Amino acid sequence: MPILNSYQDVLDYMFQKLPMYQREGASAYKKDLTNTLALCKMVGNPQEKLKCIHIAGTNGKGTTSHIIAAGLQAQGYKTGVYTSPHYKDFRERIKINGVYIDVKYLKWFINTYQAQIETIQPSFFEITVVLAFSWFAEQQVDYAIIETGLGGRLDSTNVITPLLSIITNISFDHQSMLGNTLQEIAAEKAGIIKHKVPIIIGETQEEVVPIFKAKSELMEAPIYFADQVLSATIVDDKSNLTFQMFLHGQPWNGHLKTSLAGTFQSKNIVTALFALQLLVESAVPIDMAKVWAFLSEMSAKTKYLGRWQTLNTKPLTITDSAHNEGGLRLVMEQLQKIPCKHKHIVLGFVNDKTLDDILTFFPKDGIYYWAKANVPRGLDAAILASKGKSFGLYGNSYTSVRKAYAAARKKANTEDLIYIGGSIFVVAEVI
Repeated sequence: MPILNSYQDVLDYMFQKLPMYQREGASAYKKDLTNTLALCKMVGNPQEKLKCIHIAGTNGKGTTSHIIAAGLQAQGYKTGVYTSPHYKDFRERIKINGVYIDVKYLKWFINTYQAQIETIQPSFFEITVVLAFSWFAEQQVDYAIIETGLGGRLDSTNVITPLLSIITNISFDHQSMLGNTLQEIAAEKAGIIKHKVPIIIGETQEEVVPIFKAKSELMEAPIYFADQVLSATIVDDKSNLTFQMFLHGQPWNGHLKTSLAGTFQSKNIVTALFALQLLVESAVPIDMAKVWAFLSEMSAKTKYLGRWQTLNTKPLTITDSAHNEGGLRLVMEQLQKIPCKHKHIVLGFVNDKTLDDILTFFPKDGIYYWAKANVPRGLDAAILASKGKSFGLYGNSYTSVRKAYAAARKKANTEDLIYIGGSIFVVAEVI
């Protein structure tokens, strides 16, 4: 096997040689755990050495992961976080206390196991998951927060036996692989529920409660619905969010200042803080006062990116990674509440996204800048513009996100609002 001498050589090998959902879509999705188990065995089953928290759900996985990680990091625990996809740097996916995986280790791992990788023929996601397990075990993390990529039952991360499992919520996304009803999607995500491992459901959704209860009963797993125990009231949202938390209806600690923005984050803060409280009840030493103090600096200390992120103030320019029906509905509700003269909306999607339900949430008084994300799955901007027109959304199309954003900045005045979103890959081009 040729030696991959540089970080770029390794990235080129991983991005070009291995089937990649980001690039190819459904054809790169492996519908069983055979490859992941073979890779884990190849590197000595590092996942068996980790104390993990496993997180699935349609929306909020990344935020919930980072809040929990912040809570553990605040105690001085060495905390690994595995998330996907990345925005700018592949290493964003694998970090410990906010520090990205070491380049030397990444190069060593791919070069050392290249022959076996060629034999097993894993997907990009499969090798990335096992790389994360290996790095976390090598670094002897105290806890590892593992976010699923897609679904749950057949997701490559689902080879772990965690301390705690979490499903944030269920909405429509990736229907071609997960199912066309909320119940079918919930059944796939319920696949992370393990024998006697506590499972937290972030949001009580009556349509899918029976799915989760049946699976938890089958697995003898204690089940908790976070929003039935904990709630959050926003007391200040002028810049970042400050909450008053309520546990069993009673005020819980003092005001919680966070580095989060976007009122939809109330759901994620409830799920994550309930998870930390459940860990406390499971004899994990956690001082909630330290959690409260740490969350005001969470974004910087955990390298949290891409959610309701302010890029500029005049004009107010916001980008957000919401990309499906559930996430975009909440984001657009918040966008509509912001006072401004004109709304300039830079929008792009991937070509396998079902848009009919999504585009109904966008304001008809917006000025649209339709863009193609710089990934092979990016939907052609002219096609998107035509689709938008059928929903009463009008604007020009551009061959790149950068050109669309530049056009919006040129036209917007200081009293206007610019929003950039529709896809994680669109956000990645502006942050």
